[in-house]
Amino acid sequence: MAEPVHGADRRQATAVGFIAVLMWSMLAGLTAASGPMPPFLLTSVAFAISGMLGLIWLAATDNWSHLVQPVRVWAVGVGGLFGFHFFYFTALRGAPPVEASLIAYLWPLLIVVFSAFLPGERLRWFHAAGALLGLIGTIVLAGRSIVADAGSIPGYSAALAAAVTWSIYSLLSRRLSSIPTGAVAGFCLATAVLSASAHCLLEETGWPATTDEWLAVVGLGLMPVGAAFYLWDYGVKHGDIQVLGASAYAAPLLSTAILIAAGFAVPTWSIVVATVLIGGGAALASKDVVQRR
Repeated sequence: MAEPVHGADRRQATAVGFIAVLMWSMLAGLTAASGPMPPFLLTSVAFAISGMLGLIWLAATDNWSHLVQPVRVWAVGVGGLFGFHFFYFTALRGAPPVEASLIAYLWPLLIVVFSAFLPGERLRWFHAAGALLGLIGTIVLAGRSIVADAGSIPGYSAALAAAVTWSIYSLLSRRLSSIPTGAVAGFCLATAVLSASAHCLLEETGWPATTDEWLAVVGLGLMPVGAAFYLWDYGVKHGDIQVLGASAYAAPLLSTAILIAAGFAVPTWSIVVATVLIGGGAALASKDVVQRR
């Protein structure tokens, strides 16, 4: 494993990772605006665009060797990217977008909690209390919808699976800090191929019907399902992953605001209360991070 960076370089890497968080706040809105594309097809197209971005960078820097990695590295990279976005897009197709997005955005909380089990760390009372508040917020958010529409349960389950998948992927990426970020281009292309294969086997094709929907798909591939991966990979490998986990709590607030502003959802008391609980629980779980820094 490569030696961690320190000082100004470490802070810079952390800031780079947070730019990815800002991009991800647009993920739910762009997905909702992308039209009737089924999850696997949407994942395939977005990742193909993302992978091409990486290939352009590898060609410009002549770093093709970054794609040559052990099987375990490919398993972590492709499993994390494909798994999260399959669950996330499935959640947005099977449940109300604001509720599904907020549940999926439990991953920052899970990063802080799970990181407590890494060597040299331990689970403290505020980690457990923060996780409990986040769980209560999730129940407040989804409980009424589940009672009113049992058909949304698979969507909520997929959103929770997305949160768990991304938190585990981020922590495993930290353990693989010696792997260059250029390898993410290969992970993206492999995910695009897997998604296209799954689409052919499991889904009926449905393409965007308007220019705005196509622009949303391209926007996904360029930012939240594109450049954000490379920025996040660099951030979690060379920055402070606990600070990134704590700062990522801004994502659900921004994402919800974007969905409401774009007209894909309306503000309700359950959304407000759930946002406060999830955000408050996340802040409590990161108490030691804030105090130390």
